[in-house]
Amino acid sequence: MAMNSLCSSPISSLSSSASLFELGFPQNGRNQARFSHRNKSQHFFTRASSSSSSATDPILVQAARGDQVSRPPAWMMRQAGRYMAVYQKLAEKHPSFRERSETVDLIVEISLQPWRAFRPDGVIIFSDILTPLPAFGVPFDIEEVKGPVIHSPIRNEEGLKSLHPIDLDKLQFVGESLKILRNEVGEGAAVLGFVGAPWTVATYIVEGGTTRTYTTIKSMCYTAPHILKALLSHLTRAISDYIIFQVNSGAQCIQIFDSWGGQLPPNVWEVWSKPYIKEIVTMVSKACPQVPLVLYINGNGGLLERMKDIGVDVTGLDWTVDMADGRIRLGSNVSVQGNVDPAYLFSPLPVLADEIHRVVKCAGPRGHILNLGHGVLVKTPEEAVAHFFDVARSLRYDTLFEDHHATKELEPVV
Repeated sequence: MAMNSLCSSPISSLSSSASLFELGFPQNGRNQARFSHRNKSQHFFTRASSSSSSATDPILVQAARGDQVSRPPAWMMRQAGRYMAVYQKLAEKHPSFRERSETVDLIVEISLQPWRAFRPDGVIIFSDILTPLPAFGVPFDIEEVKGPVIHSPIRNEEGLKSLHPIDLDKLQFVGESLKILRNEVGEGAAVLGFVGAPWTVATYIVEGGTTRTYTTIKSMCYTAPHILKALLSHLTRAISDYIIFQVNSGAQCIQIFDSWGGQLPPNVWEVWSKPYIKEIVTMVSKACPQVPLVLYINGNGGLLERMKDIGVDVTGLDWTVDMADGRIRLGSNVSVQGNVDPAYLFSPLPVLADEIHRVVKCAGPRGHILNLGHGVLVKTPEEAVAHFFDVARSLRYDTLFEDHHATKELEPVV
């Protein structure tokens, strides 16, 4: 398996009223040269020749790129974790989260648990957005009650001195796990890697752990902007290298979590988060042009228009954004992911099925990855998770959008 050919060597340093179906055919924002207009008056696009054979890629990768597929691929954020009885049993034997997320055998086992049980179209590595911190100079602990704890927060120039370029040798457990997952899953699903966005990772480093107010880091935007800029720039370089490392280890798609970006006012997010994400996307796109990038921001309803020019292939929507509205607001240049409310998995199964159908129909017949609007909740019935994927696999665009396909057949080919 020639995985290393997907990327160049890791980077060492980085300086309306549109109709629903018009928005159902996304043009990939990162690879626009590979698309051509069928009709300049309509938002229909056709993929031109590519250096990769997209027809042999997993359905999730094809959908992320905007290729025509037969149904929406599906996976769930946090699909490996505490709602599964098999995970709970394993966690009793290995109570340390750091052990579970930094030991190859445990990472692989936990990552494969939902794959074996539900056969999602994406298998995401069991890890954490803070996992790479020690590799560039930020040690941390995870305490049972407090969660992540960084004992030496970075808030001044002295703190910046502890940072160094990311040492990927310290993250070999991630690389080895991805290689094994790729071999275990084969062509049955896409192997997904992920990272935290610079702003989100910085919140932990500056605040010293989790926070509900973000007052320290928000105040730094005005009291110590040069310190915060230096930290975010360093994180941008490290995260870009880490993404490329994951791809070269076997990841076929990468999700960027700006989990706390939605805690910023939109104009502040545009200054303190967006440019750094955009730089990551630019650098990774040059090194790994065939690997789709997904951006998820929790609470991104006020940011969608500002996210359009970042250049990712897929924008994740949480459940507070109506899928049809999100399609209109984002335009036709990006695929979408989401956005079933995780609470629906506690509803009667027919209700869950109806909501899946609604979301898929609102998303349109192309460029959609079915997911939740956030992660699977603790105590979610496994029966409901199984039903989610069963319904997803049963869907077919040619029957869901029969009227639309009939209309397309009558369109002149230009």
